[in-house]
Amino acid sequence: MNWNRQGWTRVPVLVAALLVGTAGAQDLGAYKQLASNLDEAVRVRTQSAQASLTRLDAAGTALTQLKPTLRNRQLAAGLDDAMSSSRAALGRTPAELEAQVMLARGLMRKALYDQTLAQLVTGPANGTAQLQLLTREFGLSPEGTKAVMQENKAGHPERVAWRLQRAAASRVMMSLNDTRAERTTASYVSLARATSWFTVLQDTAGSSGLQVSQFGDALRQLTSGKTTDLAASLTVLRQGTAVLVKTLRPEPQALAARTGTQRVTPGTTPTPAVVVRTPAVVSGARSTAGSTPQTAVTQSVDAAPLYAALGRALAAAGHGDNTAARADLALATQALSAVPASLRTARGYTDLVFNLTAAQSRSALRVSDVQALIAQTANLEAAAAGRETSTLDSVSAGVARSFSGWMRVLVFLLLAALAAVPLYLLNLAFGARNTYWRAVMIGMGLLLLPVFLEGLFGLLGALGDVTGVGALSGAVNVTLSQGAYGLPLWALFCAVAIGLMSFGFRGLCQQFGLMGSPAGSRTPTQSGLEWDEDL
Repeated sequence: MNWNRQGWTRVPVLVAALLVGTAGAQDLGAYKQLASNLDEAVRVRTQSAQASLTRLDAAGTALTQLKPTLRNRQLAAGLDDAMSSSRAALGRTPAELEAQVMLARGLMRKALYDQTLAQLVTGPANGTAQLQLLTREFGLSPEGTKAVMQENKAGHPERVAWRLQRAAASRVMMSLNDTRAERTTASYVSLARATSWFTVLQDTAGSSGLQVSQFGDALRQLTSGKTTDLAASLTVLRQGTAVLVKTLRPEPQALAARTGTQRVTPGTTPTPAVVVRTPAVVSGARSTAGSTPQTAVTQSVDAAPLYAALGRALAAAGHGDNTAARADLALATQALSAVPASLRTARGYTDLVFNLTAAQSRSALRVSDVQALIAQTANLEAAAAGRETSTLDSVSAGVARSFSGWMRVLVFLLLAALAAVPLYLLNLAFGARNTYWRAVMIGMGLLLLPVFLEGLFGLLGALGDVTGVGALSGAVNVTLSQGAYGLPLWALFCAVAIGLMSFGFRGLCQQFGLMGSPAGSRTPTQSGLEWDEDL
């Protein structure tokens, strides 16, 4: 596969084309010609690139006829951009052409959906022809089409929108389920199909804060081979789509009784989002300029269940109970999926999902791993509130992701083994008879003691975590990096080591005549000679 990453850098531009359109009838003949030529261009691409180009030319002609009837200028510009991308993809692989055509078809459905729903609220008969085409575009069954037409005839445009949205949401979920975190043609096409269908749902209330740009990010991760990031992105997209499907499950009347509906004043042309229902939650990414910004206090309250679960995981990891810590991390993952849309759409959410998921399955889990997750959550809140994030916390999250688990255990085990080398060589060179050299050697041992403890008891704790032996799992509590109690012990070891080494080196300096009066230097010198003879 030779996918072009640049084709998806235009996705943010096309996202701007997803604003709600105004009322107006489209040229349905031009729409049908555009759709059929695009679909045919994909079908004949494997047989002849020239035949596919001919179909794209015909599609461009149909788009020229359709654009004057598109009331949303940004959607029209988005279609132009999608057509240009389709032509560029023609010279690459059939999969790229299919993906770009899918994006164009998604924008077409979005334009038809918006204008049709806007017409239906003014009268059931105003958009009947467009509605019939819309049901075919959404792939409704004959029974589903009949139900939609009956709802429209009865004057229930909100139920028409509900049925169409449910059909689109199910296709998004189906396509995401077919997508794997691997750089294959099948995954590429499935993810592009999910992106195409989600364009219709962009303005739907209860869309869980998902944005088309997130689908574009996932596509770029797939084309660049970043499968780890792609797996985290797919998790976020699936969770958000599942919430959307669940939101669309109740019928509009039942939902309206809970959230309230907006009345339509005769003579006005409300947007389709108003026709469906009043959103219970307004996404932070689409809030109006006059709305009150969400404060850091509000966001902390919204993320309180997440912090509570992470806090319990931290306490469990603090005394070596990694089984309980991983269970609390699983609860934290559930709490993370339920945070407000302002946090789910903030920069860093996907990374937090990935790190939290990875920590649940990590052997030799340590306190610092959970601390990094808490710091990353704080950074996510800061990003959602528009505040500056902590670079140190971001670095800590990256270190915890790479230098953890068995990597950390083996590194400190190696250092613990190597720490014995200078002590052995010191004893071999100068022996242990001399009191001063003995003090220096003990002082060096105390300075290296934290490395010994981390290497030995960290290994025992990791083995206990893997085997499930509780006594071994608690061995990590002997290391000085496990809790706050280790800091004063480290300070005590350092103080004793400094005292012993100062005593030893001072005595050696006196023996070699480097300190003290000349008169008193004879005896130390003689002692030094006797000590050399002992060696």
